[in-house]
Amino acid sequence: MAKSPRTPKKVSKTAASDRLTLLGGGPLQQLSSPDEAVLETFPSPSSREYEVVFSTKEFTSHCPVTGQPDFAEITIRYTPSRRCLESKALKQYLGSYRNQAVFAEAITNRILDDIVAAISPRHAVVIGDFAPRGGIAIRVEAVHGGKKIR
Repeated sequence: MAKSPRTPKKVSKTAASDRLTLLGGGPLQQLSSPDEAVLETFPSPSSREYEVVFSTKEFTSHCPVTGQPDFAEITIRYTPSRRCLESKALKQYLGSYRNQAVFAEAITNRILDDIVAAISPRHAVVIGDFAPRGGIAIRVEAVHGGKKIR
C-alpha cells in the first residue's frame, strides 16, 4: 500500500514572530533611502554558535561622481548573539540603495553598521563585490567582531 504524501504542518504566529510586519505581507514597497528601512529581527532559535549567510547578485546603486549605475553582489555572514535578521526586511533594505549615489566602501560599511545596530551579532562580515567600471572591479570587506579579513 502506497503512503499518502505528508501534509506540511501549519505554522502559527508565535510571540517570536508577531512583530514581523513584512513577512507574509505581500509585495515590498520600494523605499527611496536606507534611512526609511527597518531591519526586522526575531529571536535566535539556538544558543549554539552558528553562521547565517545571505547573498544577492541584484544589488544596485549609483556612482556619486558619474551618476552611472553600479552593480554588486552583496554577501552578509553573521553569527547571531540573541537576534537574527528577517530576510524580507533585509531585501527591502538592500533595495533601498537603488537610487543612492554612494561609493562602494561607504555602502559596505553602512550595511555592516546597520546590521550590528539591529542585532548585535557575535561576528559579522559584509562583502561588496562591485562589477568593473573602467576595467577595474572593487571588492570591499567590512568586519565586526575581531576576526581578520582574509
